[in-house]
Amino acid sequence: MNRFIQWLPDHVDGRIRLFAWLSFIAQTTIIATGGAVRLTGSGLGCPTWPTCTPDSLVATPEMGIHGLIEFGNRMMTGVVGIIALVLFVLVWRIRSRRRDLFTLAFVVGAGIVAQAIVGGITVWTGLNPFIVGFHYVSSLVLVCVCAAFLVRMDAPAGPRERAVPGWYAGLTHATTAVLALTIVFGVLTTGSGPHSGDAAAGRNGIDSELFQHVHAWPGYALLALTLVLLVAAWRLRLPTLRALIVLLAVELVQVAVGLYQARTGLPPLAVGVHMVLAALTAAAMTVVVLRLKAPATTPTSTEAAPAAASAR
Repeated sequence: MNRFIQWLPDHVDGRIRLFAWLSFIAQTTIIATGGAVRLTGSGLGCPTWPTCTPDSLVATPEMGIHGLIEFGNRMMTGVVGIIALVLFVLVWRIRSRRRDLFTLAFVVGAGIVAQAIVGGITVWTGLNPFIVGFHYVSSLVLVCVCAAFLVRMDAPAGPRERAVPGWYAGLTHATTAVLALTIVFGVLTTGSGPHSGDAAAGRNGIDSELFQHVHAWPGYALLALTLVLLVAAWRLRLPTLRALIVLLAVELVQVAVGLYQARTGLPPLAVGVHMVLAALTAAAMTVVVLRLKAPATTPTSTEAAPAAASAR
């Protein structure tokens, strides 16, 4: 056991970086596979949970393509879980010095377990649109946690302090709230639309055409606020600039896909891409928020510099 502990990283090395990126990619991928389940009408391809049928753990040939798609998404949960477990083990040795990374790795692992249970409840309730929406939002949150891990693993441990003006930080948090509102309205809009996951699944009863517009309004506000933040970051040379460029690029593609799907009758592929882009938008926003702070300048280091200079 001691040899194994000694083998674990004593700092953020290539192994931790590899599995951190794999975790982010896997969490994003499972949103895509979950969307495929819903958009192909395979939500009840496996009609029971945790087994696929009352008599079989796995999909059977009689269940056809829908059973295969749904069971494939369930298998993806196992892949995501294994990657998260490996990452959690890899940060074990540095848990005291990098409690931030240890906590984030734990949240991802616990979140995957919770997600599996929510997935079971989704099946048990016959794809209740509100439970399905919560299932998606939970997956999106885990993508954001993985993005936070990627940012923090490249930052030194220790206290952090604000690296931007107070008004800028406030505007960034307001933009985050607008993004959250956009995602919530998007989930409600999808829950009223044609892609229920199964022909027998109910809808939430919301006016789909009206909510397409309600969903778009905060989306455009988000785009405008991002532009303001980007221009301010460029002029003030703030550390959020690069992350905001990525955020704006994702938002522009997201808006284009949203307009396309609304005007072409919600083709399944476009809806699936829209779902994944929403997760990537939230991840990029997470990076922007984390860039608002930088490692704090310790009193020791600031006092030591003049002392060293006088000694010379």
